[in-house]
Amino acid sequence: MKPTPQEQQLQLLYRQLIRLFNKACADYSLIADNDHILIGLSGGKDSLALVELLGERQKIFVPRFHVSAAHIIVENIGYQSNADYLRLFCEQHGVPFHLITTRYEQQPELRLQHNHCFLCSWYRRKALFDLAQQLGCNKIALGHHKDDIIQTMLMNIIYQGSFSTIPPALQMQKFKMQLIRPLCLIREEQLQQLAQLRQYKQVPKLCPYEKESSRAQVKQLVGQLAQLNPHFYDSAWAAMENIKPDYLPQKKR
Repeated sequence: MKPTPQEQQLQLLYRQLIRLFNKACADYSLIADNDHILIGLSGGKDSLALVELLGERQKIFVPRFHVSAAHIIVENIGYQSNADYLRLFCEQHGVPFHLITTRYEQQPELRLQHNHCFLCSWYRRKALFDLAQQLGCNKIALGHHKDDIIQTMLMNIIYQGSFSTIPPALQMQKFKMQLIRPLCLIREEQLQQLAQLRQYKQVPKLCPYEKESSRAQVKQLVGQLAQLNPHFYDSAWAAMENIKPDYLPQKKR
């Protein structure tokens, strides 16, 4: 039976995603034998795609690794998630699912110094690291894609005064844990297309502070840069891998 146009579109897209996923894993040495990887599963399209791609990849014999997923709920942030759907989705892809609930009221002094986004991220990340250590994981996989990484680079230039970003692989200094981002070469529009074709369920209620983030403004700026140069994303990525110190200001020591 001949595939429908939608099925053909999905097959073509999936081949593209697998190629970029495998290239990222090879270029940045993201996966090795005997890894136990914990996925930070927010419930959005990016982390769902990460569960699907890593879940399918672990079925291949080389390298041999195991994947688990964790969904962290911060009780005192007004968003909602569908934990039952996330659990079923993970089961369909052979990925054990863990549900953790936390809140950020323990340290009032932090609330005076940081905004909601920082606190929510900090406590979710802490819960994720604690679970990873309990499960004996050596890596945590996050669903940041190419757009996220380029936006972060611009945010750091604009607000932090540093040329840096969230890298495909980051070895933690305080303990033996590595953060990996296997979607780093995949564009957000490709993940949106996958979510539509796969009919991923959306998060029932998004974070109420999402639009307050400076990332939304930088995302608009990136869109304008992409209008100036249709190849902006590739150029920006190449720039991060093609640093020329001799042509940058250097203070004499």
